[in-house]
Amino acid sequence: MFQSAQQHINSYYAQSQNWTTFPPLQDALECDVLIVGAGFSGLHTALKLIENGHTDVAIIEASRIAWAASGRNGGQAILGWSCDMEPLEHDLGYGDALALWQDMEWAGQEIRDLPLRHGFEVDYQVGHLWCAVKPSRVDSLKKWQEDAANKWHYEGLQFIAKQDLPQYIASNRYQAGLLDNNGGHLHPMKLCYGIADTLQRHHVPIFEQTPALNYQRQKNGFLVNTPQGQIRCQRLVLACNAYIDDLDATLKKRILPVGCLQVATEVLDEALWQSLLPTNVCVTDNQFILDYFRLSADKRLLFGGGCTYMGGLPKDIAAFMQPMMTRFFPQLKHVKIDYAWGGHLDCTVRRTPDVGQHNDVYWLQGFSGHGILPTLAAARAVSEAILGNTTRLQRYQELHNPNFIGNDRFAAPLEALGKMYYRLRDCI
Repeated sequence: MFQSAQQHINSYYAQSQNWTTFPPLQDALECDVLIVGAGFSGLHTALKLIENGHTDVAIIEASRIAWAASGRNGGQAILGWSCDMEPLEHDLGYGDALALWQDMEWAGQEIRDLPLRHGFEVDYQVGHLWCAVKPSRVDSLKKWQEDAANKWHYEGLQFIAKQDLPQYIASNRYQAGLLDNNGGHLHPMKLCYGIADTLQRHHVPIFEQTPALNYQRQKNGFLVNTPQGQIRCQRLVLACNAYIDDLDATLKKRILPVGCLQVATEVLDEALWQSLLPTNVCVTDNQFILDYFRLSADKRLLFGGGCTYMGGLPKDIAAFMQPMMTRFFPQLKHVKIDYAWGGHLDCTVRRTPDVGQHNDVYWLQGFSGHGILPTLAAARAVSEAILGNTTRLQRYQELHNPNFIGNDRFAAPLEALGKMYYRLRDCI
């Protein structure tokens, strides 16, 4: 799956401004911590290290900053994990699962604080509305609100009945919703480049167009080979996610690249966008194969959904997504789609995050389409472990993340069959 590109794809995010470029590595380099991958996971980890005074860090990126899922996602900063809380409690017990949830509450506040702390803009907007498409799924919203308050000590959820939904969304598709004003949405590439520019100000070297070809363990750390230079480091952080490829065969077996699609409409006139999403919240649903959407800062509708498990993406993403978008908003039938793009996220079998450490190799992957806040919480755990406190990281390592059944040839078809079952359940 490895790809290296000199430019970002033609997404709304990539075309919304000119982004800083960083040079490729062309010589030998030595550092204490080398981070492979300049997306959410890698950049958050580096930021947490420098904020704690550890600046002997370097980052290499095969393509561009936020080239993969971190620069192509929906931009929803939502509290929680793709797996929900049940698998976490099953593996960890109540106490450690509660600690992970509290870390997520911290991440929800931290994503607002860190751009202010470092002086950059991410177009943050308050509010996430989690909706039920089918009447049978309304009870699951109520149950989560009850569990969140009584079990996880989280009082931040407001139930929105069907008759009140027009105050938030102009779609008849939904039966009810849960509003969380500790969640929100943002411009993901502004977040990544804001962090990258912050790291540069702290003299952390970042190298684009510099894939890690392989690494070898040596007596005093690691030797990482790149096309035009070698890097010696004491600790190695693999933040490659869906693009881990053969850099680490063990980690590769625990994730499956899943294709996701998104479109951005033309700029909507004020009356139209205010009618669609009057409070400017982001919206997701509680189907297994979910749809999600929000408004951009310049008031386009960004609509995402659809999953592919066989590697490829539709040739005409706009044509594929337009009927899905108008299923929610028929009033957009004649609105032009300006941008359409796709990418791959890293899904685990149980959709639990796969974060850990073994003999000074650290990894962050498996966020399963729920990346902004979970990567921030996981990066804090990894950075603290590098600095000597392994408490948070040990919780992640106690999560059970099995390999996908089948080899490279059969894992994706088997997973696709499994997801077909859940897609059929969504239709019932």
